Amino acid sequence: MKILAANGANIPALGLGTFRLQGEECTSIVLKALAAGYRHIDTAAFYENESEIGAALRQSKISRDEIFLTTKVWPSEVADGAFQRSVEGSLQRLGLDQVDLLLIHWPPKNSNVKQWARLLCDTVRNGWTRHIGISNFTTGQIDAMVDACDYPIVVNQVENHPYIDQTKIRAKCAEHGMAIMGYCPLGRGQMLLSDSVIAGLAAEYDKSPAQIILRWHVQHEGAGAIPKTASPDRLVENLQVFDFELSAGDMAAMEALTKRHQRLCDYDFSPQWDQP
Repeated sequence: MKILAANGANIPALGLGTFRLQGEECTSIVLKALAAGYRHIDTAAFYENESEIGAALRQSKISRDEIFLTTKVWPSEVADGAFQRSVEGSLQRLGLDQVDLLLIHWPPKNSNVKQWARLLCDTVRNGWTRHIGISNFTTGQIDAMVDACDYPIVVNQVENHPYIDQTKIRAKCAEHGMAIMGYCPLGRGQMLLSDSVIAGLAAEYDKSPAQIILRWHVQHEGAGAIPKTASPDRLVENLQVFDFELSAGDMAAMEALTKRHQRLCDYDFSPQWDQP
């Protein structure tokens, strides 16, 4: 497994995304993921599955210190009192005293970056998290948070796949020693998986289209991905991307696909995105 070294954090480059996994299915898949070799699990208060993930951690035979666990605070909770309650609630549901990484899930609509930074940094001071990060932040917002934080930001988690151009975000994260962690790494559907360029590479390397895409992710310096799946077979398949390497020409062919810049996750509360 590739490990991303980011401002003091050592983050497994491939993790399990858990958005929309609920109930016993969630607990079961997390347990199977840990048994298959995953050591990075991603959740959020918004996902309403922290209790199920906590149950999986308790049932697993894997030592807690071997698992890198990420959770997030929803932007409406980024205020004094609400923020602390959100983090304490996440820890209670997970059954933990501390997570490995705490993110602000989306940039809040207000522009009080100093408050966002103070609240996030307080969670390190309180011992609630080992590391802090952000999610869905633009290049300008990354700069502002880095300037305002007393502790290093280790990750910006963003939508990332071969149909979106995140060159600017990738460069900005590298500038600050941060990792970029991609959600929706397979594009949420068959369009990307059936792309002719990716299908051709899958045939050439004797890999699945999903494996080609995930290899593209982890082959970038400082980059990882958190694919979500409810399939035990896909869990294993998604991890099998460290036994081959895409050529420079093949990486460039996939990079050319990002010019389509098809963003999947864009909402009324989204920031004003960087233009490619």
